[in-house]
Amino acid sequence: MLKNERQAFILHQVDLHNKVLLTDLSKQIQVSDDTIRRDLQQLSDEGKIIKVHGGALSISFHDGHPASTDIYGYLQKKIIAQKAISLLRNGMFILTSGGTTIIELAKALPPDLQATFISGSIPALFEYTRHENIDVISIGEKVSKNSKITVGAEAISKIKELNVDICFLGVNAVNLVNGVSDNDWEVVQVKKAMIGSCKRLVCLTISEKINTQQPLQICESKKIDTLITELSPDDPILAPYIQAGITVI
Repeated sequence: MLKNERQAFILHQVDLHNKVLLTDLSKQIQVSDDTIRRDLQQLSDEGKIIKVHGGALSISFHDGHPASTDIYGYLQKKIIAQKAISLLRNGMFILTSGGTTIIELAKALPPDLQATFISGSIPALFEYTRHENIDVISIGEKVSKNSKITVGAEAISKIKELNVDICFLGVNAVNLVNGVSDNDWEVVQVKKAMIGSCKRLVCLTISEKINTQQPLQICESKKIDTLITELSPDDPILAPYIQAGITVI
């Protein structure tokens, strides 16, 4: 693979997953860690990614309040957000993860919705506080600078005390064999706790992440109650998930 092709692949993976690991990229592209390290450094110097120890982060996700044109899959994520809103009812307690799809959900909440939103995602919490009729509960103390979400024992302990109506989980990768997976150890532990503290697990993901896998498993696919993508539920790629008993919206 030529250098330009490698770097285009790296940029796409960063856009898609918000965070990539150097070791994963070297395996996927089948080049040395040093080659990937040099590619990441060049892309960072050009202002296209944020280089961190062991990998890279998306600029759009970690830029505070990026413009819609900078968010990967923005239109698809807006569709997903509108579908997710259809599940909300007044009086609900809703637990949410982080990620750009969750942020679009937060921005799109109806002004008259009266519910309680619980999250450790700093960007999502900011959006929730902008809604007059929504009660907002923040979880945890330690903040992951990479994911902009609270992590660690304090967050996990508080989450385990909950029994919420819905958990909206932003998904990094999902397939029927390995379930939901991610590449950030601390975030995975938080998401595992979230799944154990809800009556209904709703996974939100753009279709490009369907049938993909990240290194760390969060849960088996049978734990998913509802899967929401931008696609029509009768799209062929979603048929196996419906056959597995997952509600697809």
